[in-house]
Amino acid sequence: MSLNAEKFREDFPIFKRKINNRPLAFLDSASTSQKPQQVIDAIKDYYEQHNANPHRSIYTLCDEATQIYEKAREKVAKFINAKSDKEIIFVRNTNEAMNILAYSYAMENLKEGDEILLTIMEHHANIVPWQMLQKRGVKLKFVDINDDGTLNLNQLNEMITKNTKIVSVTHKSNVLGTVNNVKEIGRIAHDNESIFIVDGAQAVPNMPVDVKDLDCDFLAFSGHKMLGPMNIGVLYGKSDILEKMEPFMRGSDMIKEVQLTETVWNDLPWKFEAGTPNVEGAVGLSAAIDYLSKVGLSEIQKHEEELSVYAMEKLNEIKGFKPVFNGTLKNGVISFNMVGTHSHDVAYILDEFAVAIRSGHMCCQPLMRRLGMQSIARASFYLYNTKEEIDTLAEGLEKVNQVFKV
Repeated sequence: MSLNAEKFREDFPIFKRKINNRPLAFLDSASTSQKPQQVIDAIKDYYEQHNANPHRSIYTLCDEATQIYEKAREKVAKFINAKSDKEIIFVRNTNEAMNILAYSYAMENLKEGDEILLTIMEHHANIVPWQMLQKRGVKLKFVDINDDGTLNLNQLNEMITKNTKIVSVTHKSNVLGTVNNVKEIGRIAHDNESIFIVDGAQAVPNMPVDVKDLDCDFLAFSGHKMLGPMNIGVLYGKSDILEKMEPFMRGSDMIKEVQLTETVWNDLPWKFEAGTPNVEGAVGLSAAIDYLSKVGLSEIQKHEEELSVYAMEKLNEIKGFKPVFNGTLKNGVISFNMVGTHSHDVAYILDEFAVAIRSGHMCCQPLMRRLGMQSIARASFYLYNTKEEIDTLAEGLEKVNQVFKV
């Protein structure tokens, strides 16, 4: 392997524990990642040494908290190559970021007859917020997938029209592992004068993402999928668009001046950050970015691809193993079913082997229906996973066959 996963595992306290007297094989990082000691220590240090409410006073702790919070923003901007840290808005997660765009941009700018172009492979976070626009006559359109699980770009070109005001797509599918050519999709969108939005929740944690190169108008991602804590995420937006948008949440730090009947909003990016900010989340995300940058996102991506190839070779030998699209997409995600066995039963039996996988509809029910499935099992890999864990996964799937007499 090109990346020494065993070495990195030493940084993650959770891998020291045993489940059912076995070492933990965590194969569910597409859902949430585990946290290294460096992230845990950074959060602990903040609360022990610097805790205060930023932007609110001039005493020492408040000044330190403010600097820590804003330096985290600068680090995020550099991480995705944003033009300015003013283009970085801290949110709770990708889902909240999409809601901000639905309320603050789409509700203000779209009218009856306008269209939003999505894809059938989208996570619910990139479908549900847009559905409310239908009440004002906005049409949602969905680009299909090809037989190999890739996005049908020919259909996308056919479906986009002069009425298409927003194109919003996932960079990487959490079910298929498909990495979409978002740069090309963005070019198509901008040639059509459409706003281009990227759901980067599955891509930012494990591959280089450069917003200037992609030329996306907005990018959303979550910290907890990239070694950071839960309840912190990022909405990147081009400053010229953000300046024109109305804030979604209102009150507290997102104001500059309040009169009895009117308010002047704060400058970017604080205009979109109402209430006391999640400083511990920003601290943890900052430490996570340091960790990922040290390892190298390209190395992580290569490691996941190598594990995917090994996993498909190993698992295809197991009777009843049915990968989605025959495993042609090897980008750190292996979605599958076991013949004659529900995915929840598969996950339950694998837990006996301390193997953690995801089971269910993956928050992608439209895609599940497109695939003719109700539920699947999914193993997803990250920098701390090893071939030995895949061997244990295979051992557990053999037990599934024994239990259900396949």
